[in-house]
Amino acid sequence: MSGQRRHISSGSVWEDRVKYSRAVRIDNFVLVSGTTCDGPDAYVQAKGALAKIERALEEAGAAMEDVVRTRMYVTDIANWEAVGRAHAEAFRDVMPVATMVEVAKLISPELLVEIEVDAYIQ
Repeated sequence: MSGQRRHISSGSVWEDRVKYSRAVRIDNFVLVSGTTCDGPDAYVQAKGALAKIERALEEAGAAMEDVVRTRMYVTDIANWEAVGRAHAEAFRDVMPVATMVEVAKLISPELLVEIEVDAYIQ
């Protein structure tokens, strides 16, 4: 990618501390970092993470309709239906390629799901 690089920030203290961006846009590509959200269950956390992702995409000049790949990390694969339902609601007709894997844990023990996306703006 040879285009100009634009960093999108959510204002989180972790972005500066860890030196990462919520999203990066280069030319027509927007890559959104792994995103989490607090909540009582995996569905609520996934919905919240997807809402944050949508805001980052919009700030980068993209939309959920531009998403071509999603990656979902869950701490218990038994939550696949709840996370999958949130994903389906967010991407109805978009149908990006998707991966969901179980991981041992996320950065905080209360987090059940982390989602990242890649988008291409036509």
